[in-house]
Amino acid sequence: MTFASLGLIEPLLRTLEALGYQTPTPVQAEAIPAVLKGRDLMAAAQTGTGKTAGFALPLLQRLTLEGPQVAPNSIRALVLVPTRELAEQVQQSFLTYGEHLPLRSYAVYGGVSINPQMMKLRKGIDVLVATPGRLLDLYRQNAVKFAQLQTLILDEADRMLDLGFSRELDDLFAALPSRRQTLLFSATFSEAIRQMAGELLRDPLSIEVSPRNAAAKSVRQWLVTVDKKRKSELFLHLLRKNRWGQVLVFAKTRKGVDELEGELLRNGIRADAIHGDKPQPTRLRALQRFKDGEVQILVATDVAARGLDIDDLPLVVNLDLPIVAEDYVHRIGRTGRAGASGEALSLVCADEVQLLAAIEVLTGQTLRRVEEPGFEPDHRVPATDASGQVLKKPKKPKQKKDPGGKVHLGRWFDNDEKPAAKAVRKAPAFGKGPAKGAPKGGKPKKP
Repeated sequence: MTFASLGLIEPLLRTLEALGYQTPTPVQAEAIPAVLKGRDLMAAAQTGTGKTAGFALPLLQRLTLEGPQVAPNSIRALVLVPTRELAEQVQQSFLTYGEHLPLRSYAVYGGVSINPQMMKLRKGIDVLVATPGRLLDLYRQNAVKFAQLQTLILDEADRMLDLGFSRELDDLFAALPSRRQTLLFSATFSEAIRQMAGELLRDPLSIEVSPRNAAAKSVRQWLVTVDKKRKSELFLHLLRKNRWGQVLVFAKTRKGVDELEGELLRNGIRADAIHGDKPQPTRLRALQRFKDGEVQILVATDVAARGLDIDDLPLVVNLDLPIVAEDYVHRIGRTGRAGASGEALSLVCADEVQLLAAIEVLTGQTLRRVEEPGFEPDHRVPATDASGQVLKKPKKPKQKKDPGGKVHLGRWFDNDEKPAAKAVRKAPAFGKGPAKGAPKGGKPKKP
């Protein structure tokens, strides 16, 4: 099969030839004809399999051949994404694929000034890539109009439709034309998300080119058990011992990211970091330095689990396991892309056994365990398997609380992208409530 056999026009074929694209990937082979026909679509495929081209190429063709010229402050196609980094990456793909087409594309997201974005939208944009929070800000200021919208795309749809974005998405869907083509693309779909998606799509074509929620077979996965307090020490030991080149490291919290970055720098290792507290220009600069090879180690929260497309990245390390099992698939999907091989190592402590079990159930495989001499954990990590069984549950770890008494499970998104959002997930209630005689939300009264 060739791209020409899928019905793409000559300017797109010329671009693909220049890029060295010869054969469509499975998701592209199924998605491109369906999108060209105007079908609603729900597509699940592993990361690194060409999902972006699967919707960008046919969308660019339809916009070129159909519809009137875009009006001021209007858009003809909208791509919603969960993070700023993914917005930049998707926008770059549209620029690349549409090099020989008379179309305008643009990306808007928070963390930067809104005024230049408002100015850019005045002339009208054919394809707008956006994060929900900033798009709502622009819509409420009448900087963007949806009357000409033909196609809505939700990229990484499992997160876009998660409860954390429900309010923003409800507001946006209410403003969009009901007659439109809707496309959902992601690597992972939970059953609940599939039910929600059913309310958005009309007679959708469902595409699954790989097992549901599967990690890429090109990624070799294993874990090393270790006590929590020695994780950073173990990572530095393995880095030196194995003489690793570039490594993308994921930590659970922003504080954890900063602490590991500081430790690496103190040991003379070129490192940089990405998380939601850093200004967007700083984040983009860190990513570019990593891509250019100026930085050996990039440490990040899950804000970087989606949207980082790095050529030939050999290794991903999970310093901490993610709270949401699906994010594990996205994290390790940063390596082993486009048919290349990669490795994914997780450093796992006893407190994370339930997170590990959830990941193994989701991916349908039991991760191979290794113990590093000199780092054997005092607190053993109970055995698990892909059925979700934990042979012996460890003592439940204490959860850190903020002054308001709420348990923090961490957030993978940017706070300023969610101006009025609810928490992603409700934290479970721990304990039995306030002590007897205590006022609400406080400590017991002194006698």
